[in-house]
Amino acid sequence: MTTPPALLIAAQGTRDEAGAEAFRALIRELRRRNPGLPVAGGFTDRSAPPLTDAVSELVEQGVRRLAAVPLTLVSAGQTGHAGDSVPAALAREQERHPGVAYRYGRPLGAHPKVLAVLERRLEEALGERARKPSDRAGTTVLLVGGGSTDAGANAEVHRAARLLWEGRGFAGVETAFVSLAAPDVPSGLDRCVRLGARRIVVLPYFLFTGGLPERVRMQTEGWAAAHPEVDVLPAEVIGSAEELADAVMERYREAVEGGDGDSGTSCASCSDRGASPVSEGEGARPEQPLEHPADESGDHDHRRHGPEGGDHLHGGHAHAR
Repeated sequence: MTTPPALLIAAQGTRDEAGAEAFRALIRELRRRNPGLPVAGGFTDRSAPPLTDAVSELVEQGVRRLAAVPLTLVSAGQTGHAGDSVPAALAREQERHPGVAYRYGRPLGAHPKVLAVLERRLEEALGERARKPSDRAGTTVLLVGGGSTDAGANAEVHRAARLLWEGRGFAGVETAFVSLAAPDVPSGLDRCVRLGARRIVVLPYFLFTGGLPERVRMQTEGWAAAHPEVDVLPAEVIGSAEELADAVMERYREAVEGGDGDSGTSCASCSDRGASPVSEGEGARPEQPLEHPADESGDHDHRRHGPEGGDHLHGGHAHAR
């Protein structure tokens, strides 16, 4: 039998050690689950472990076929620190190792397993109130993405909000962005109140902890202190949940079974949920490096949120009318 391609996880880096450790924990879990499959992962920037070391590790094991899964939530751009994109980083690795064949998988996007973890983070924030339908119906969620100048990338956060709202009993799921796009977190909270919210859970749409999720927390706390009449609850990031490993393996199988590996020909937003078909790159602009402004500590968490990090879908709010 033909040996299956090794699994390579390509992620955008973080300067936060807890976030980096959560990524490393995910790699360990994938290795534990798949003892016969070579698995390695790395970041596209200078965070540890770097992607170039992960590829070298696999090549040194004799691997000549790789299936690369981008560990991103939107698929437009996939740019990390210093404008370094996942596809560009993989292209350089192909140049460094010309004898290695690559298959390129789809980003995670709003995968059902990812949505399940987001719902659990909401329930953790609500505590006992999550069990009462009346309390869930009285709760509005503010899903906060990283933000991008790419319209298609921001639309993917709106899409995730809509999918998260469907059938889960919350009053509504609104969207905001921590940088580069409107509304920002305070404006998103203001909108929730205008729509009648008196309890709001702020849910960061990020895989791991880092500079941007920390900024979401700080802005949430600042707004809550100025609005004591509103019950504002912070939720945690997705983290290295078991469902995340499930989603990665599904993307890996898609890449391996996808014929010639032209994974870019399928829309990540369509096959996960059977949603309405949308055009590839709708509303997108040519990819360009982006830098988010430094947060209060000077920590730059540069990201591109468009094909990660983006599926492509109409924007709009998921608030129940």
